[in-house]
Amino acid sequence: MGESKTEKASKTSWFAGMKAEFDKIIWPDKKSLTRQTVAVIAVSVALGLIIAVVDVIIKYGVDALVNL
Repeated sequence: MGESKTEKASKTSWFAGMKAEFDKIIWPDKKSLTRQTVAVIAVSVALGLIIAVVDVIIKYGVDALVNL
């Protein structure tokens, strides 16, 4: 079969490329980051509570059906 020749990029050019990509990232400011973090925590707690309530309702429903 045919052999393909591939050249390895030097580590310095790889790190330079990675640094260039990191320089393109737009990091959020502290106020925006805080608001988004609070929103994620609030939604996670709300969904956790909803799942817990649905779980309890299903548990009581299954127990009622089993005890018939």
